[in-house]
Amino acid sequence: MNSRRNILVTSGVAFAVGLIAAAIAVWLVSYHYSRLSFDLLNAVCGEVVEQEPETRGIISAALKEYTEGNPDGVLHDNILSGLGYHVSDFVSAGYRQNIFFAAVGLTAGIFLFLFTFLYRNRTETHRIRALADYLEQVNSGKALILSTSGEDDFSKLEDEIYKTVTFLYQTKEQAVQIKNDFAENLSNIAHQIKTPITAISLSVQRMKPGFEGRGLEQMEKQLSRLTYLEEALLVLSRLDAGTLSLQKEETDVFTLLVLAADNLQELFSNSGTSIDIPEEKEMMIIADMDWTMEAIMNLMKNCMEHNKGGTVHCSYVQNPLYTEILIWDEGAGFDREDIPHLFERFYRGKNVSEGGIGIGLALAKEIIERQNGTIRAKNRPEGGAIFEIRFYTL
Repeated sequence: MNSRRNILVTSGVAFAVGLIAAAIAVWLVSYHYSRLSFDLLNAVCGEVVEQEPETRGIISAALKEYTEGNPDGVLHDNILSGLGYHVSDFVSAGYRQNIFFAAVGLTAGIFLFLFTFLYRNRTETHRIRALADYLEQVNSGKALILSTSGEDDFSKLEDEIYKTVTFLYQTKEQAVQIKNDFAENLSNIAHQIKTPITAISLSVQRMKPGFEGRGLEQMEKQLSRLTYLEEALLVLSRLDAGTLSLQKEETDVFTLLVLAADNLQELFSNSGTSIDIPEEKEMMIIADMDWTMEAIMNLMKNCMEHNKGGTVHCSYVQNPLYTEILIWDEGAGFDREDIPHLFERFYRGKNVSEGGIGIGLALAKEIIERQNGTIRAKNRPEGGAIFEIRFYTL
């Protein structure tokens, strides 16, 4: 169908151009023959007047009668122009008919050319709009199978778009499957770790009454570390699989910070670190209280580990776009080489504490970003490390 339509459009353009060319040719030929007639008559009349000057009036009267009295009054260097005649005065009825047909042909050619041009332009615009709408549906995840519209200039582009979209969908499905497999494997590993941890923990508890020494204390620390690792792996696997449900509800920022600090009170006391949380006016964010508190605790704990004996500071402000929470310490700050990798899973920087396993910051980032938030880590000009968290309103 489109192939036949393309042939029709091309034929229409060719026919229109042919009509225009024919009309111009007719006009040029007619004018040429009229010029020849005028030159011939001019030569004859000039010769007669030269031989018989008294015939000028007779010739003038005859010409006026022939042209129905249509002199234009303009004098030229030849005899007929001097008598007030031009080429147009000698146009015959056939010439006027030719001019008429030429004008009709020219008008029809121009109209047909414009019609075919506008029709083709409209067709191309429609095809481009259809392809653009299809790509918008692809971006929104609502694209259906691209139906072919036949053979035309856009068929190759349409075919390549469909191939690309199909390939992207396949790649996406493979990536999702790989991610789900990874999350499932991570969850299985975490569950498998739980069994030996429980067994070792029970053994340590039995050893306590008749065993004293630093070795047992180290074993308990490592067990605590493994337990935290197992719990973190389970949470990460749920995040990767998309099964971690985050409740969106209004949460007061001050309450969130205070509860996070209270859960870390024992760690803060043991390290000799204090925490400063100013009470500002009520500021609400839409977030899951428990999981957001977990993320805040990881950030506070990181500041505490790099600022033992100092103070961990918190502040928060709100504007129409977002609510910003700042958590910083008075320590040495982050190493410059560590900053780009701080939120990577299992990344341990140069100044990491002995018990760190590189999951806390990655987990905090996952939780915050899944609630329309962002987090950034940097060094303060005054010294110390700072975490900048923003929860956006839209």
